[in-house]
Amino acid sequence: MMKEKEIKYHNVKINSLFRLVDNLIILLVIYWVSFFLFDKQNDSIYGLFLLFIIFYNYLADSQHANHSLSDGSFFDGALSIIISWFVALLFISLINIFFVHVTGFSSSFWLAFLIIIPVFIVLFHIFIRLLLEYASLKGLNTRKSIIYGATPLGVNLSVAFKKMPSSGAVFEGFYDDRQDVVDERREKVELRGMMDDLFKECYLGKVERVYITLSMAAAETRIKYIVKKLADTTVSVYVAPDIFTYDLLHSRIKNYRGIPVVSIYDTPFFGVDSFVKRVEDIVLSVIILTIILIPMLIIAIGVKISSPGPVLFKQNRYGRGGAIIAVWKFRSMNIMEDKYDVVQATKNDSRTTSFGRFIRRTSLDELPQFINVLQGTMSIVGPRPHAVSHNEEYRKMILGYMLRHKVKPGITGLAQIKGFRGETDTLDKMKKRVDFDLVYIRKWSIFLDLKIIFLTIFRGFMHKNAY
Repeated sequence: MMKEKEIKYHNVKINSLFRLVDNLIILLVIYWVSFFLFDKQNDSIYGLFLLFIIFYNYLADSQHANHSLSDGSFFDGALSIIISWFVALLFISLINIFFVHVTGFSSSFWLAFLIIIPVFIVLFHIFIRLLLEYASLKGLNTRKSIIYGATPLGVNLSVAFKKMPSSGAVFEGFYDDRQDVVDERREKVELRGMMDDLFKECYLGKVERVYITLSMAAAETRIKYIVKKLADTTVSVYVAPDIFTYDLLHSRIKNYRGIPVVSIYDTPFFGVDSFVKRVEDIVLSVIILTIILIPMLIIAIGVKISSPGPVLFKQNRYGRGGAIIAVWKFRSMNIMEDKYDVVQATKNDSRTTSFGRFIRRTSLDELPQFINVLQGTMSIVGPRPHAVSHNEEYRKMILGYMLRHKVKPGITGLAQIKGFRGETDTLDKMKKRVDFDLVYIRKWSIFLDLKIIFLTIFRGFMHKNAY
């Protein structure tokens, strides 16, 4: 019978403690605000505060704010807290304006909620981090650590140790048996010793942690041999699997009853994030459609009187998971192609009408796709959908091309604000567009979506390649 084994996650308790103290800070300031700045009989304000705390915690956790502040980039963690705070405050303000109608928010309230609380939270994290770093400098809570495997992963890990003094890992050096630098998997770093030297150091108690960073090409027996030999010591042994040899797409670690599984290719829109993305699309598309309703009517009239034919046309594209979807657009050409060998629009394309040239140039022909967003077949932000024939062509030429269909196609995207929109007359242009699409999937967040939407207003509508 197989021995029951389980892998537990590190730093779960410390991150939970950070969250607990953050909420205590929020509650203390809320107590002060509610008892000194508001009528104690106004119970609605407490419901708003509770909703605010719940929403803020979700945003901060989804952006790994506590993780970044404790053992990652401090700047990223602080920025995540501040952005999460302001987005939560904006959300609760809208709830109050449209549903609750609590009034009497004084300048002291805004001072407390805009400045005092987020500053206190960030200062608390700074204090804890500096305290841990000071303890490390004084030799408290430190572990002498070495790395076996002078690989690129090992070098990156050593750099991480040096940038994270609060982790307590004091890097002592590299050990490796491959002295020949001709080996492409061997980094040109100074070695402290070889495998036997490592074992001697561990036996003598001079090392407390060993990190094994051998490449995926390393024989399984070799890693097992090292681990077995170190079982005769008291060192803590860590194995860092070199999964970075793969082109990871939104990689994450899952736990199935203690069994860790690392995804290589995955979608960011699963579970709660899928729900949040859908709510974002519905709310923003309703707001935008309300604003652009009259301009859309004007465009529809312009299309109708400029050339014979219907105002709208639909074209089959690949949606999420490669499923065929019908994408709506204002008709901008005197023909409506929806066949396998659709030809990309080119400069001075004879198929484009005079009015169609204008709405294509300004991307106004894409406005009906907000209806697709409401239908659920598209998103406001995501990789732009290509014609079916182009998908079939480029999937054979660009590695990972179909991975862009792990998410719903979008009206705008990261590639578009980076300048890669319109005609892709070279393979290199398409590769760069796909690269940005995959970067978007890897780094997705609500904040990235809002940034792309904001930049689209200033960069995305007009472009020299849009015709």
